[in-house]
Amino acid sequence: MAFKINEDCISCGACASECPVSCISKGEERFVIDAEQCIECGACGDICPVSAANQE
Repeated sequence: MAFKINEDCISCGACASECPVSCISKGEERFVIDAEQCIECGACGDICPVSAANQE
């Protein structure tokens, strides 16, 4: 199950720089994860300072 970034995102970009497959990008309101490219490694959830990245 792919990870998703929720509304708690503070747009710091930590998740995007940590993603090994570069599937995270800045969206209009917060960073977003391309679910088709996500390899479910959890790196984004581990690095997020506000725990905004979680599995769907």
